[in-house]
Order: sequence, then C-alpha cells, then structure tokens
Amino acid sequence: MTTRIDRLADELTARGRLTDPRWREALHAVPRHRFVPPAAWAVPDRPGGTGFRVDRDADPAAWWDAVYADTAIATQVDEGAGDPAEPAGAWTSSCSAPGVVCAFLELLRPLAHHRVLEIGTGSGWTAGLLTARLGPGLVTSVEIDEALAARAAANLASLSLSPRLVVGDGAAGDASGAPYDRVHVTCGVDRVPPAWAAQTRPGGVIVLPWSPGWGIGHLAVLAVTADGAALGRLAGPAGFMMLRSQRRPFGPPRTGVTDPRSIASATRTDPRGLLGASPGAEVAIAALVPDVRAHVEIAVDGSSRFWAVENRADDPAWASVEYLPGRAEYPVHQYGDRRLWDEVEAAYQHWIAWGRPDRDRFGLTVAPSGQQIWLDRPDQPLAL
Repeated sequence: MTTRIDRLADELTARGRLTDPRWREALHAVPRHRFVPPAAWAVPDRPGGTGFRVDRDADPAAWWDAVYADTAIATQVDEGAGDPAEPAGAWTSSCSAPGVVCAFLELLRPLAHHRVLEIGTGSGWTAGLLTARLGPGLVTSVEIDEALAARAAANLASLSLSPRLVVGDGAAGDASGAPYDRVHVTCGVDRVPPAWAAQTRPGGVIVLPWSPGWGIGHLAVLAVTADGAALGRLAGPAGFMMLRSQRRPFGPPRTGVTDPRSIASATRTDPRGLLGASPGAEVAIAALVPDVRAHVEIAVDGSSRFWAVENRADDPAWASVEYLPGRAEYPVHQYGDRRLWDEVEAAYQHWIAWGRPDRDRFGLTVAPSGQQIWLDRPDQPLAL
C-alpha cells in the first residue's frame, strides 16, 4: 500500500497538484482505500475519461489500481436508491479524484492552529486528511445526508480520526463552531451562501467549486473581508456534484426541437467555441446569461447539438444549435420568454471584444447583498 500511495503522490507532484510534503504525509496517514466501497463505478479525472466498474472481490488488482489512481469513485447513487457499482443513475456522493482533492487542499493552505469548516463530508476522506494535518478539535465537517454521515463517521473511526461531524444543511454552515479560519467546500454552488463568509474570520479563506451550469465549473479561492464579504479569483477547473439545495435539472427540455412553438433561425457562430474551447468564454457566458445550463449531444457522424436551457422545471426557455460538419451556418431553435441563443451569442461576442480573457482573469465577489463576477478587478463587474 505504501508503494501505491507514493506512486500516486509522485504522479500528482509531477503534475503540480501536490507540492506540500505535509499533504503527502496525510495521504499515508489516511489511506484512500478505507473510504471506497468494495464495488463501485470509477471515472478517470481526465478529459474524455471512460468510466468502469471495479470490484474488490471479483478483481482485487483492478480495484486497488483504481483506488490509488487519479479517479473519482462513486460512493452513493440516487441518494442511496441506486447501486454505486453501476453506470446508471445520478451520483450523489463520491470519493473525489485525488488530484482535485490535493489541489483544493493546497489552495486552502491551513496553518497548524486553523479551525476549518468543511461543507460536504461525503465519504469522510477529505475530513480525514484535514484532521491528520491539523490534529483533533480543529476540523468541523457538515453533511446533510444521515446515511453518508454515519458511514463517514465509521470510516474515520477505523483510523482513530475524530473530526467534529455535524448532520445538517451545508448551506447554513455551522454557526456553533464559528469563527473559522478556512472553509473547504466539496460540492458545487452557483450562488455562494453568505453564511460561509459570515462564519469566517476576516482574512480567512474559502475554497469552493463555483458551478454555474455553463461548462464544467471553476475552482474559486475567496478571502473574507472585515465587512463579511468574500472575494477572489478563479483558479482552475472543478466539476463537482451540486449542493443539494442548488441542484438543477439535467439534460435537454422534454419536448426538444420538435416543439412547434419554437422559433427557427440560423447562426454563423460555431457553437463548439462556446463550450469546452475556452474556460474564459464559459465564465463570461455563465455571468452574463444567468440561471441557464448547457447540455451537449454528440453523434457518431461528427454532428452535435448544443443546448442552453433555463434552470427551472416549469416551462423553461431553451435554445438549441446544431453543429453540422462542412456547413457555413448552423440551425437554431429557440423557445420561451427568453431568446437564450441570442443571449449566449451576445455574451460570447462580449468575451471576444474584451480580448478573449482566460479563466484566471475572472473573479467572484460574494456579499450579503448579492454576488458578482468581475474581470481583472472587483470594481469591474461583468455586464452586457
């Protein structure tokens, strides 16, 4: 096992995800296999990574290889109703890929005396890593799912680790343990709950996955100000399951492009450039076209359909653009009280006019009065 952990740590170090030797020590102190189910679905953390089933009893070598590789591994599906070893169903908890876990922890930069609030205990692995690094009495982890919380407690107890575990809604944080010096968030959020900044000391740091729905999501590192706001820049990709109170529908609208009420047109803009080609474009579109998610359908002939769908269950507005190889123009269909393709295309053109800024030039400010995305400086919020 020691060899497997060192090999994984060496790989993460080579990729720049693990630079602090104290986190390497934590990986040894809190071995990941203690937090992974005996049978589960694993997905490599790389573009286009194909998922596969691992089973400790049927193929022990493959199970161990997956556990100590940079893979995300399902630990709960459909809030416990599904089988984490099967590809069907929605993941509702996982043991996150070690690369993204280490990236978050390194950006958190906790000092030996810091009190840390974690949002989303999940399997308990990251709570264990934090506890191994900081010691007892300094880590509080909040989990909304009682079954997950109980399983995490058992996993941690098997290693004699005892962070303070709280069953509750992570959006509310945990005021009883405040103030905190660091907040570590393991679930995606579109709107950052103000309670997290309110429960953090001035100068404290919040590391979270900002997941607005357009694109995979973005790692944000925010510093808390004396007036209870938090602001900072986006620092990399971060695809996480959403905070349960902020979950949104998935996929295209039920009616699809066959809805006779949709309005047809065409565009010369290649839709492939709006999603996946540049994280900066994704940030700009997410900021300027709020409450909208993206969805992509790819066909074997090279064609694809890109969707923009309003995040509401009741008769959402939507738009679709069909990419057809070799075409100069692409068919557009739009429906509802918003013309979403028009909004998305306008946001994309703004991003181009700004000089195509990349993700690290964008930032996020969270205050009790609301949330803003900005370019280069907090006093430059995005607006059409």
